[in-house]
Amino acid sequence: MRLARTPAARLRTLPRGLRGGLGVLAAVLGVTIVFRPTASLGVLALLIGAGFVLTGGLELVAARDAAAPPRWRVALAVLWIAGGVVVLLAPGLTVRAVALAVGLALLVNGVLQVVSGCFGAGTADARVTSMLLGLAWIVFGGLALAWPDITLLVVGVAFGARLVVDGLLAAWRALREPSAPPDAPDAPDAPDTPRPARHRWRATLAAALALAVALAAGSVSVLLRRGSPVVDAFYAPPRDVPGRPGQLIRSEPFDRGVPDGAQGWRILYTTSHGDGSAAVASGLVVVPRGGTGDWPVISWTHGTTGFAEQCAPSLLPEPFTSGALLVLPELIENGWALVATDYPGLGTAGPHPYLIGVPSGQAALDAVRAARQLADAHLGPRTVAWGHSQGGGAALWAGALAARYAPDVPLSGVAALAPASNAPALMANLGQVRGGSVFASYAFAAYAAHYPDVTYREYIRPGAEETVRRLADRCLSSPDALASVLVLLGLAGDPEIFARPPLDGALGRRLQENTPPATISAPLLIAQGATDGIVTRAGQEAFVEGLCAAGQQVDYRVYAGKGHMPLVESDSPLVPQLFAWTAARFNAERVESGCTRSEH
Repeated sequence: MRLARTPAARLRTLPRGLRGGLGVLAAVLGVTIVFRPTASLGVLALLIGAGFVLTGGLELVAARDAAAPPRWRVALAVLWIAGGVVVLLAPGLTVRAVALAVGLALLVNGVLQVVSGCFGAGTADARVTSMLLGLAWIVFGGLALAWPDITLLVVGVAFGARLVVDGLLAAWRALREPSAPPDAPDAPDAPDTPRPARHRWRATLAAALALAVALAAGSVSVLLRRGSPVVDAFYAPPRDVPGRPGQLIRSEPFDRGVPDGAQGWRILYTTSHGDGSAAVASGLVVVPRGGTGDWPVISWTHGTTGFAEQCAPSLLPEPFTSGALLVLPELIENGWALVATDYPGLGTAGPHPYLIGVPSGQAALDAVRAARQLADAHLGPRTVAWGHSQGGGAALWAGALAARYAPDVPLSGVAALAPASNAPALMANLGQVRGGSVFASYAFAAYAAHYPDVTYREYIRPGAEETVRRLADRCLSSPDALASVLVLLGLAGDPEIFARPPLDGALGRRLQENTPPATISAPLLIAQGATDGIVTRAGQEAFVEGLCAAGQQVDYRVYAGKGHMPLVESDSPLVPQLFAWTAARFNAERVESGCTRSEH
């Protein structure tokens, strides 16, 4: 009587060349996934989907050699193949969905392997190997579900390596084993010939290594997530928020990063959104200790720290240097006070108006109004606005708006240092800058949140959208932001995130709208690094030409050999000039009319 054919027995009848070819194809696909020679995360999703299907096929081929019952292997193979079909056929699949599919598949695979190792048949080494590999896949699956934009890279590499190993093993077995005669009767599965102990435990050592790699990846993930600050109750506005902008809501002493000989507070105050509706912002105030008070005020608008609420400088470990204010001790020694807005949406509820001019400039002016209500700060009436990069653009907008929006905060001068003045030129250049995807993600998140005609679907590459959205949730100084940039670099080959040029359509028009107008009544200093790769000299000079053509007074200074941050470091030739220029503004010294240009 002919015996019933088990799934494993049926696999023996597969031609040896077919089984070997399946293994070679899996290995080649695994190498492709590991090295990712593609400019599209969507293509990677297709590769992973195909890898799922091939993994199911390899599970079927390996069923006859498995220590677990063949039915268990067949069920696992069906799960892999079904998952692969979903990934391959689902329209508009996002990176989040791919990560979800990878994570669930690895979790199910891992759980089944652990169960098989604990309760299945087989030798001790095979059972331990199954448990170790199962635990490794559980860890990788958990990472994929917890952190899809970054972990997909790690999981892709791990999954690709698995395909390579499994594929080569299948090809090697097919090469070594003779094909069964097509008319030979099926026989019950025979146990494998015992191997020497030193050979049997090699697979166990490899499984232990896989688990160690998974645990290391998990540890790195935890460390990367730890750096983000937490928004505390200070930033929550009360129910009875004053209706007028520039009103102090609350304050408390603040000493983190405050130099010796000074005292500080963090403040919560009212301001306005770009449409005129009420908003709340936070900020910092620092004044010299002692003296008679009536301190001249530097209204500082900080450089980029992030887009998310937790990225407020007043929350960061380095509240002043993180926003590029590197000369606070010297400022205090000069007998000046500092009022530094966080802007709306940093610390307080968002969205943050990153590179959006009107609400940023208004927040700076309202911070000065609110800080004057601190009785112990003793602020005087004279104010000069300083800002760097993002904050340089905000300082320009504060100068352009002051006479109309806050006539009670007359500015004695505006110093814009490497300002993000020419938003279209800045956005166009970020695609050429390593790490520029971080700033582009912040800017796009702000514009998409503020302007309904700017959408992710229209402008962002579908494969990069998940990473771009996650980048906008991370602070510039956070380690996880760097990890996201590495994902973009590794998966895309370059930092470009846009599916269409950002200067086209609605986004281009909105960027142009946020170019500061030539309505700055206070004396204006613009400082630019000649070798700045982020805010380029060409883009800055185009902006300055526009101001000059409109009759705006401008003192434009270019500093040879200085990049974006070196321009404002303490050893830069700009620093003593900035202090001298500011002292002259506080002393109401006259400035030359028209446009002046100089090289330093």
